[in-house]
Amino acid sequence: MSTEAAAAHEPGKAREAFRAVTRDVAWIAEAPKPHKLWLVALALAVVMFGIGLVSIFHLVTTGIGVWGNSNSVAWAWDITNFVWWIGIGHAGTLISAVLYLTRQSWRVSINRSAEAMTIFAVMAAGLFPLLHTGRPWFAWWMIPIPNDMGSMWPQFRSPLMWDVFAVSTYATTSILFWYMGMVPDLATFRDRAAMQGKKIRALVYGMLSLGWRGSARHWHRYERAYLILAGLATPLVFSVHSVVSFDFATSQLPGWHTTIFPPYFVAGAIFSGFAMVLTLLIPLRFLFNLQHIIKQEHIHAMCRIMLATGMMVGLAYGTEFFIAWYSGNPFESFTFVSRAFGPFWWAYFLMVGNNVLIPQFFWSKRVRNNNVLIWVLCICINIGMWFERFVIIATSLARSFLPSAWSYYHPTRWDVGLFVGTIGMFLMLFLLFFRFAPVVAISEVKGASPEAHAGGPSKGGHH
Repeated sequence: MSTEAAAAHEPGKAREAFRAVTRDVAWIAEAPKPHKLWLVALALAVVMFGIGLVSIFHLVTTGIGVWGNSNSVAWAWDITNFVWWIGIGHAGTLISAVLYLTRQSWRVSINRSAEAMTIFAVMAAGLFPLLHTGRPWFAWWMIPIPNDMGSMWPQFRSPLMWDVFAVSTYATTSILFWYMGMVPDLATFRDRAAMQGKKIRALVYGMLSLGWRGSARHWHRYERAYLILAGLATPLVFSVHSVVSFDFATSQLPGWHTTIFPPYFVAGAIFSGFAMVLTLLIPLRFLFNLQHIIKQEHIHAMCRIMLATGMMVGLAYGTEFFIAWYSGNPFESFTFVSRAFGPFWWAYFLMVGNNVLIPQFFWSKRVRNNNVLIWVLCICINIGMWFERFVIIATSLARSFLPSAWSYYHPTRWDVGLFVGTIGMFLMLFLLFFRFAPVVAISEVKGASPEAHAGGPSKGGHH
């Protein structure tokens, strides 16, 4: 046993280490005043959210004609933003479910934040197809329930309906997974608030913790339920974005009618999701002194996943061009040549530069140790993944079969305002979550720490 490991297992050392984890996570919610930069970020997010509310009000009272959509480009920023937000949420499910089933211990410090990010991203995504229908107050028509309108039922051959079922299933499972995982930590917050004499806080956390007492029976049922939910959520990592890709792949439009879309979309979703996780956690990890919990090796692992998925996305870009040439279909060939060298060439090269070239920096350990540079690169990846969806949707529609139907898409200020509003809503909810909820899975971090393994390393020197 090494000297460090032996010290970790001295009497009292493990207990103090566990207390330190609880204290370091709980103080974020217990601090009487938040960090000033947190307040600045929250104020900015609220202003952005206000812009979105104004845009929604104008849209609903005037009609979707205020958007830049046209007869040719009927799907534009709204569906682009929908697909982008759904992709953002994918990292949370992957970290929570797939990495849990494969027993990757480094996930424990980031899974709670990633799960919250998933829920808030799905909330933002759900706004766009809802508003794109033009009459959001009739959205309940898409739910297959008995009604008094005779034979009127949802059109199950419509991609819109596929999105409704995929996203609602995804949101329900993600909320259950996220909330159930927080129950033990909410009980910890409840007990600490009670000891500090904060009765209202203790009451709120007490109701949210559902009577958790930490008994052996509670832990047994919790772990069994967590495993079941992980098993249920794992197929969603691959199915939800595959269903979203069917919105395009099942059409006859050149640039959309391709079988590569499901794996291509899933890889891109994981790629952009991890980029958003790091975009949020790197500054908050620094502001709230969580460097010893969200460690540098955890950031390294996420950089490697982004490198792998970025190369998958790059392979998909090349495969699309190859198949367009190999198919011998002149319409397909024209579409991809137009993407790279047509009126939207700038969007295509922004997409390739940010999604294929930028991730190559993660080969360097020096880059992976520079958190400021990682943060900048992750923002570039997020921008690139947005442009990927824009290139797929807008450029294909703007250059379809008939030259008489060709057009150039220009977003309006209401397009931009709604997108800014969803970013503001997402950031506002995440910042509030970070301030008032257990942002790190305390019990899981303790369970993955060296102090939790009383036997220490084996004689061979390996855990």
